[in-house]
Amino acid sequence: MGLAGSGKSTQGQILAKFRGGVWLSAGQVLRDTPNEEIHEIQRRGELVDDSLTIPLMAEAIKGVMAEGKDIVLDGYPRTVLQAEWVRDHIADQIEAVVRIVVSKDELFRRLMARGRADDASREAIEERFRVVEQNIYTVCKTLTEKNVKILDVDGMGTVEEVAWRINDALAVAKEKWSVENNV
Repeated sequence: MGLAGSGKSTQGQILAKFRGGVWLSAGQVLRDTPNEEIHEIQRRGELVDDSLTIPLMAEAIKGVMAEGKDIVLDGYPRTVLQAEWVRDHIADQIEAVVRIVVSKDELFRRLMARGRADDASREAIEERFRVVEQNIYTVCKTLTEKNVKILDVDGMGTVEEVAWRINDALAVAKEKWSVENNV
């Protein structure tokens, strides 16, 4: 979890590969969906409505789970309704949520450099930030209702440095959980 440009996709892919799981990006699932309405919403920097996002992600998640593989979710859940779906359907299978924290100045720099269609303007980027920040607190609160751990990780530095921080944070959280639950 994190704002656009925080490295969610890069780090999610690294983590999935490292752990032998599947990286599942909400943004990529939506971009790959042959629906021009969804693509136009993304170009404006707005979140795609939950009535479209939740069924697409539910199908993708269930498909990977049916294969018996672990999933690294990227950019999902982002809204309260998405978090409620996660809480009600898969929360007991979540190891932790990793929030990658990066300054907004650095995020703007990264997004303008990558040149993706949904990063076309500063206004679109700012709108995405506003919408996601508005929801992050409630999303995390919804997930913690089912004892999902939320881990904040510094997203500044090299890709490798951030990957090691994430791996270390997950290892520490898992060890702490094991001790607390006498596992």
